[in-house]
Order: sequence, then C-alpha cells, then structure tokens
Amino acid sequence: MTFKRMALGALLAATVISSAAVIAQSDKPTIPSALEAKIKDLPKAKREFLTSDPAEMFAGSYDKLFERLATKSPQEIDAYIEAMMDAVAASKFNAKTDMAAIPLDTDNEDFNGWKLRRPSGLDPKREAGPFELSYYANGRGGGVYGGGIATFAGAPVAIFPEDLIAGKVDVAIVGAPLDMGSGYRGAKGGPSAMRTQYGAGGIDMYTMVDPSKELKIVDYGDIAIDNMSTERTVAHVRERVAEIARTGALPFIVGGDHSLEYSDVAGLADVHGKGSFGVVHFDSHYDAGKGGVHFITHGAPVYRAVKEGHVLGKNYIQVGLRGPWPEKEGFEWMRDNGVRYHAMPEIEKNGWAATMERALKEARESGKKIFISFDVDVLDPAFIPGTGTPVPGGLTMREAIPIVRRLCAENELVGFEIVELAPVLDPTYRSALNANFIMHACLTGVAMRKKGIRQAGFLSDLTTDHGQPFYGEKAAKDGKTEKVDPTYGRGGRRRPTT
Repeated sequence: MTFKRMALGALLAATVISSAAVIAQSDKPTIPSALEAKIKDLPKAKREFLTSDPAEMFAGSYDKLFERLATKSPQEIDAYIEAMMDAVAASKFNAKTDMAAIPLDTDNEDFNGWKLRRPSGLDPKREAGPFELSYYANGRGGGVYGGGIATFAGAPVAIFPEDLIAGKVDVAIVGAPLDMGSGYRGAKGGPSAMRTQYGAGGIDMYTMVDPSKELKIVDYGDIAIDNMSTERTVAHVRERVAEIARTGALPFIVGGDHSLEYSDVAGLADVHGKGSFGVVHFDSHYDAGKGGVHFITHGAPVYRAVKEGHVLGKNYIQVGLRGPWPEKEGFEWMRDNGVRYHAMPEIEKNGWAATMERALKEARESGKKIFISFDVDVLDPAFIPGTGTPVPGGLTMREAIPIVRRLCAENELVGFEIVELAPVLDPTYRSALNANFIMHACLTGVAMRKKGIRQAGFLSDLTTDHGQPFYGEKAAKDGKTEKVDPTYGRGGRRRPTT
C-alpha cells in the first residue's frame, strides 16, 4: 500500500459515513450538465456518491473532482466511482478482522498499580497540611537562589486531600504529563519544565498584587499517567481533579496535551454539577473534532464535553482560532450549539481591545463560574515555539496576559489548565517561561478577587503614573530623598559624610 493510499485511508476512517457512503448536505454541489449526461445511466448510489464528503476528499474539492471526470468515458467514470466507494468501504470497521477495543491483561497483578495511592502506613506520621521541601530558610523550590526541590511557583507541597483541607489551600497546582492524545509527542515534559523555570511566583506589577502572599498555593505533585492509554489516563485525571475540587481548593492543571480538557471539565462537573459553569477556551484550534476513530484526542475534548453535557455549548467561549482548521462545518457546529467564538479574523477586523472586551463581557453574562482552558499554541510561535501544533499569527504575551488576569479577577473560577507545552521542541527557555507567566496572570486574578478588587480592568496607580514632580518634591520636603554617599560600594559599611 502506498503512502498516499495509507494517508487517504486514515482520512476516510476519520469521517462518519452512512451505510451507503452518502452524506446528505444542505449545500450540495451542482454536477455540470456535461458530466450529468455521462452518469445518467449509473446506479443512483453511485450518482449520489459524487456529491458526498468522501468523494470530495479524494480530489480536494468538488470542482477538481468534476474536472478530473470530465475527460473520462462513462465506463471510466463508473470504474473511478466504484474504486472510491471500495476505498470508503475498506476504511470501515470490519468485525471479522479488526479489534473493537485494545485488549488488556486483566489478570496482571499490577493492573491498577500505576494509579494506586501510597498507603499512609509506609510513611512517618505527620500532621496533615502543606510542607516545605527546601533545606534553606530562604530557598524555596523555584526561588531566586534555587535551593531545595523545584516546585510550581516555589510553593510548598501537599500530597493528600487531607493536606489541602488542613492547610485551607486556595490553589492546588497539579501536573498531568499526558502525551498519548497528541500526534506530536513532547507535552509530557510541560510540568517539569514549568517547575524549573521562574515566572509563576512574585508580584504582578500591573496590579501590585502578589498571589504568593495573598493565596495559599501548593504544588500537588503529578497525577499518575498511563502513557500507553489516553482512555485510562483521562479517567484517573478526572478522579484527581474532582478530588481537589471537593476540598474547596481550585485545581490548576499543568499538562500534558489538550485531551486533558475533557477529563478536567468532567471532573469539575462531577463536583459542581453538569452545566453549572462555562469554559473560556484559548486555542488556535477549536478542538471540537468528531467522527474520528478515537473518542478522545487533543483535538476532540470540546466536542466530548458538550456531547456528554458537562458544559453547555452556549457556555463555551473560544478565543484565538486561526489556521487551516476548522473548516466551514466546524464554525457551523459552533453556531448551531450557541458557542461564542473569537477567531483571529475578528481581531484583524475589529482590533484586539474590542474583541477582548467582547469576550470578557460574554464570560460575565451568564453569571456562571468559569473554567479556563489555555492551550499555549494560542500564542504566536515567536513566544511559544515549544508546542506540537504551532500556528503563526497568534496572540502576543501583551495581549494574553491582561485577558487571562481579568477573566480570573472578574469571574468566579472553578479551575484553570495550561496545556500543550512541549519543552523538547524549544532549545531556549522562553516557552516554559511564558507559560508560567500566563499561569501567574490567572493566579493574580484569583488573588485580586480574594482581596476584594472587583474593578473591571483594574491597574495600580503606582505603576501607571509616576506622579512627578509632585511626589519627588514632597519626598524632598519630608526628608525621604536618598542621601548621596560618595563612599558607597567601596567596601564595608561607612558612615555617610556630612
């Protein structure tokens, strides 16, 4: 079998086809009259096949297909159509030759060992609550001095739900290094890269709010992943996300590929209730693919979440869509299901500021809590080269940070995820760095809500206006101006000269 035929078979297998291999279309193409005359004696099924989706895919477009057939005789056209239909039939599941499911060895004694909770009796007894991993008093993991063991945002660690409850934790950041839902491997390195890179902790200069000081944040470790089975993995991730949410802490999930959106949304729906919250989905792709062989991939979590009723379509907001997918049918699916979307063409037409305000307004309209799903490929590859499906023309960091911070400040959150960071594809540190700053923007927003800052688009007066010469002159009168010391920095601490 040639590579082209293999690729074609894979493409056809990803299409939902009726038993007659004919898909009804509202905008059926018109067959040219010359071609119509040549096929008038063909069976009805073959004539209808010419205006079906599978037939179009063989040529790339109906026009190209009709042009290709125009020079053929009726007998050649008959054989051509029959060959296409045979290929479609051969792409379908065959109960006699194909496995309907991947068999597992259920007799294996370690069948569930990969996700088994560590028995508490194996460890020294301790009081429940978060704890530090650093040997150094001022060297928390991920800190400036790099002492201790690196953690998300330099936060202390929690292991069990009891730790979250006892510590009254606000945010539990948890890694989910899933790598099987994507065609391009590498996303499983996301959690470790973000732990060892700075940007997730410290003060936010725009608001002068330091989430590390306002919030009780912990690193909740990594969720166990079966990187030979996305299906087994998402079921366990769903359990662990729900586990965090039941303690009252906000789950911040660091992926891993975007298959996680399904498990994260479903886990939160298990706690908060189906249809009880909305999702703001940042992505260059709409990820509502359907009709594929696999029910869950990094291109299908939105469809499955809506299909199973975890989130209503009208409570989904898409931001940053661009590139070659979805086609017309994808946008029609979003419209039919009430999804609000803000593709880059809208931003090109109306500008980022207007589009951002529109999306922010829509997020508040329902009055529901929200979950933020941030695929790093929504950013331009200049900022995130380390992702498996980069698409040029994306958001800048200056555009992404304010909308994420505002969404998390101006709405009640049920959780946040950042996914598709593949550090092995970036020889620099900027992908992990920028991913951390996106997460920090949301942490800042959560901290602002906790402090009672609810003003839309709030920015600190201190960092938006220097207020000179007033403040400088006032400080001089009050004796607060720095005194000049010509001996400063020459060794030892000396008394300033008069």
